[in-house]
Amino acid sequence: STICKNSLKTSLLQLECHFTWTLLKQHVSLEALEETILDHIKFVPETNVVDYNILSYVCHLKNSNEEALKSLKKAEEAVQKHHPGEIARRSLVTWGNYAWIYYYMQRYEEAQTYVNKVENSCKKLSSTAHGKIQLPEIYAEQGWASLRFGSNYFERAKNCFENALKSEPDNPDFNAGYAIAMFRLEKEAERNCEEMTPCLGALERAMELNPGSTTIMALLALELQRLKRADEGERYIEEALQITPDFPVFLRYAANFYRKKGEVDKAVEIFKKALVLTPNAVVLHHQLGLCYKFKVVQLKKSRCARREEVENFIQLAIFHLKTVVEKKPTFVGAHNDLANAYALGKRYEEAEEIFQEVLQRSNLSCGEKQETYFSYGNFQYFEMKSESKAIKYYIEGLKMEKDSYGRKMCKKAVETLLEKKINSGSGDATDIGTLGLVHNLNGEKQKAIECYEKAIALDPNNEEYQNALFDLQLSI
Repeated sequence: STICKNSLKTSLLQLECHFTWTLLKQHVSLEALEETILDHIKFVPETNVVDYNILSYVCHLKNSNEEALKSLKKAEEAVQKHHPGEIARRSLVTWGNYAWIYYYMQRYEEAQTYVNKVENSCKKLSSTAHGKIQLPEIYAEQGWASLRFGSNYFERAKNCFENALKSEPDNPDFNAGYAIAMFRLEKEAERNCEEMTPCLGALERAMELNPGSTTIMALLALELQRLKRADEGERYIEEALQITPDFPVFLRYAANFYRKKGEVDKAVEIFKKALVLTPNAVVLHHQLGLCYKFKVVQLKKSRCARREEVENFIQLAIFHLKTVVEKKPTFVGAHNDLANAYALGKRYEEAEEIFQEVLQRSNLSCGEKQETYFSYGNFQYFEMKSESKAIKYYIEGLKMEKDSYGRKMCKKAVETLLEKKINSGSGDATDIGTLGLVHNLNGEKQKAIECYEKAIALDPNNEEYQNALFDLQLSI
């Protein structure tokens, strides 16, 4: 009956579980996420409860509720195995997910049964709760789920682990989650040219409490590398390679460490080893693609490279990057990387097609758009030999005010290009006027005024420059 259904919905919304944490499927690629979770279940059995719970939610998002129920059954088995003394406490999220899935299957009686189970357990665990209960494990579980759903959720993940740590400051798992969230937030801030909160302290603390965790060791190593303390970092990587030589999550970070150090062959070797263990991991295909692209660029610089060797690396780069965009269409950076790989192989039509497809997307973030304009500008300049188009696209990136890595690169590229022309004496009024526009977009008003004055001296009737100069002088 509807009354029952409405009151059921009200109770469901009170539950703490994946269905009430607003984790939206447009922010992830469900296929890739499912692969990641299945790999994690295989290699990190102690986190199975959390993994099966989120897997059930992913199955639901993929419209397979029967599969979702199977995952929840496995979550229950994992609770009995790993937490036999705290079954109710450790099952609240699982039961909440059960209730929601039965509700979506229109099996309202069963849904109600699980709602009751949660409510009764919450009453026993805390005198004030009605199905909502602030347990540190639940905060942590929401934190892990948030990390899985990508960069839109990293800030929330950090807050969840902070809340969990309030009641258990020495919990190894909560500290590990907090450190990983901080590490990812720092990476994001770096890409978007935002203020960075250092994560070194959080990683060192997590390391102290999880001495055997090679994931934490590897992240600590990468952070030390970023802080120009690579030798210290490498000691952690070498030690961790002894502890878990076959743990793909760790191997991926270790390979990344060597790639950044410039030891690309060593990185490739480790990435390939990890790929044998987890053949569907998107991130490994992406990193391998980047390594092979790097090798092509290196070989093209050296005069003695054999053509078939270069060709082979181009093919490998294309193969891996194509795998990434097929499995994870939302990954814009990988599309740009693939377009660049096609360009390296002089397959310009395919490169052009990818750039156009990405630029026509309506859901790109500012940073993604700016990075794409930068890549496309480079493609126009270096491959298509069109200086004017390159300048046009770099400036498109600058017109978007938000600061990001992509914008910074557009700024550098277009300034270098224009200044080179002007200083060599081949620049005309248009080039000087365009440089004025670039300075203006970067808020460098005095420099912009000087450029516009020079441009007008060369082209006295140009109204565009006169108007721009007039507006600038007014605004100062």
